[in-house]
Amino acid sequence: MRRARPGAAPRGTGGSAIARTRRAVGEPRALTSVDAGADYNEPGSAEATEADGAMSRLWHITLCVSGAETPLQEVRRGLEQLAHDHPFLLTSRYANDHAEIRYWEEARDLHDAAAVALRLWGEHRSSAKLPPWEIVGLEVIDRETYHQRIAEGYGPPPAAPVGVHPY
Repeated sequence: MRRARPGAAPRGTGGSAIARTRRAVGEPRALTSVDAGADYNEPGSAEATEADGAMSRLWHITLCVSGAETPLQEVRRGLEQLAHDHPFLLTSRYANDHAEIRYWEEARDLHDAAAVALRLWGEHRSSAKLPPWEIVGLEVIDRETYHQRIAEGYGPPPAAPVGVHPY
């Protein structure tokens, strides 16, 4: 069964923007942009979920893991594979017995963002060949708090350079 967005015209009625904007092969698409300072949490924004009308927000996640010493090359390779599999990861720092992963997660609320973050390491331990470490720390903050901390000069520094780096 196909679910339609509230207010969307059924397929083939000409009511959708896609149906009205037929392009020839190779013809460039018109791009749209978002004005600077736009509120991304307004209803109807890209962050609003269509299924239940609940709003989704961005959360900055810092996940810390630790465990038995593992050769640095294996830790780096595992984190690089995780970043390759999930390009949402901003930056990872690592040593032979611990690592920190920072990224943005889109979720309805803090509980959902934290639940996804707490599953990240365990669910990808096999596929990315990550060390069998345990999660020892988790910080989940909303986007406004993250930017306020940066502006005030405390909290985590901006995630730059992006990538996997040793401590």
